[in-house]
Amino acid sequence: MQFFTASDGAKIAYRDEGAGVPLVLLHGLLAHGGFFRAQAPLAKTHRLITIDLRGHGESPANGHAPSVERIAADVGELAEALDLHDAIGVGWSLGATVLWQVLAGSQGRRFAGAVIVDMTARVLNDVHWSLGLTAEACAARRLAIRDDFAGFAVNAGEAIFAQPVRDEHRDLAVWASAEFAGSDPAAMAAVWDSLVEQDMRAALPGLTLPTLIVHGGESQLYGDDTAAFLVANLPNARSERFDRSGHAPHLEEPERFNQLLSDFAARLSRASTPQSTVS
Repeated sequence: MQFFTASDGAKIAYRDEGAGVPLVLLHGLLAHGGFFRAQAPLAKTHRLITIDLRGHGESPANGHAPSVERIAADVGELAEALDLHDAIGVGWSLGATVLWQVLAGSQGRRFAGAVIVDMTARVLNDVHWSLGLTAEACAARRLAIRDDFAGFAVNAGEAIFAQPVRDEHRDLAVWASAEFAGSDPAAMAAVWDSLVEQDMRAALPGLTLPTLIVHGGESQLYGDDTAAFLVANLPNARSERFDRSGHAPHLEEPERFNQLLSDFAARLSRASTPQSTVS
C-alpha cells in the first residue's frame, strides 16, 4: 500500500503495480480498491493503479464530509503526481461518476479511454428522468445508512450480485457485505448525499475519448436502457452486456471482464502508435 498526500493534506491510499498501459481502477460506494482483486492478473501486462477513494478503505475521511467533487480532485491530483499518460480509467458505480468528473477537468488529458461499469449519468430520478432511482429509494438509502448501517451494508453487499446469489458467488457476497460493514457510516452518508446531487448528462457529449460501457444484465440498479442512453450521448462509446452479472460484472465474470479490458487497452494503444510506411 502506498499513500499520496492530497492538496488539502488528506492521505489517499493506492496500489501501483506492474508496467505498461496504466489502468486506473475506481471503486463503488462502501467498497475499496480490494474490490478489484479479480483484476490483479492484469498487472502482469499493464500498470495497475487501484485507489481507496477518500472515506473508503485505507483513505480516512478524518472527520470531514467527503464529496464526489473532492474525491475526483484526489484522483486528478494522483494522476498528475504519477505523471500518467494515455491511461484508461475504469469507474464502477460511484467510481464512474468520479471518473467522468476527472475526464471533464484539467487532468482528463492524461486519459486515453474510459470504462464505465454499471452506472447512470444521474442517480436521482425526476419527472424528466427515469434511468436512476426514485426519490423515495434515494431517501430510504440515506435513512438506512443513518439508522441501520450494519443491516444496510449486509444487504448492499449481497445486492451487488445477480439475484438470487449463485452458489459460486456466495462466499464473495459474504465478504463484500463484511467489507461494506467496515466502512465509516458518516463518510458513506456524506458521499451518498453528494452522489445523489450529481448530474453528468450535460458533460457526456464533451467526453470524446473512446468509452466502453459495461453493464450487468441482472443488475438491480440500472438496465439496458441506461447503457443505451450512455452510448447515445457519449460521442465514442459502445456497450457490452454481461448476462450473468448484477451490479458488479468485474467480480461476477472476471475472466471475461479482464479480457475485455485488456483488448480495449490494446486497441487504444495500437490506435495511438504512429504507423510506419514502406517506400
